[in-house]
Amino acid sequence: MRIYCIRTATPDDLDGARSVMLDTVYRDFGTGYVPRWHRDIVDLEHAYVAPARHALLVAVDERDGTVVATGALDSRGPAHPPNPRHLAERYPSGETAQLRRVYVRPEHRRRGLARQVVDELLNFAAKDGSYRAVYLHTDPSVPGAEAFWRSRGKALLDERAEPGGGKSVMHFEVPLL
Repeated sequence: MRIYCIRTATPDDLDGARSVMLDTVYRDFGTGYVPRWHRDIVDLEHAYVAPARHALLVAVDERDGTVVATGALDSRGPAHPPNPRHLAERYPSGETAQLRRVYVRPEHRRRGLARQVVDELLNFAAKDGSYRAVYLHTDPSVPGAEAFWRSRGKALLDERAEPGGGKSVMHFEVPLL
């Protein structure tokens, strides 16, 4: 049985976290690195570690010390564009905790790591005291993503149902703990 430690990322964890994230955008999303969508992955320190109201968590396999899962939170609401204007207005920056980069390596999935990471991020947001909502968007084509987020929050918009098919993006609000 594997034992995992979920913790705030240290400088020594950043390369491992970046590896999990980049592997996910290449393998699961099939997009590869796209600067306008994934710039934060390159500079995790500036995006999540240095800002006081942001967080980057990692799940580390205690057997070998490798980072096997990630999750981040920041104070930036969804931008318009590319997201719908009504969501950007409903979830403004500064008042919205946005969950990002909740990724688990395939061989470590189905062990509750994403749930534990998200719970810790929600605790972080609640302790901050100034977030009024938690928002995220996900690609429902990623195995398990849609079911996981439906179990955690309220689906706000499924862009696949939009006229013309929209994008393969779902938007969610997750309750603060």
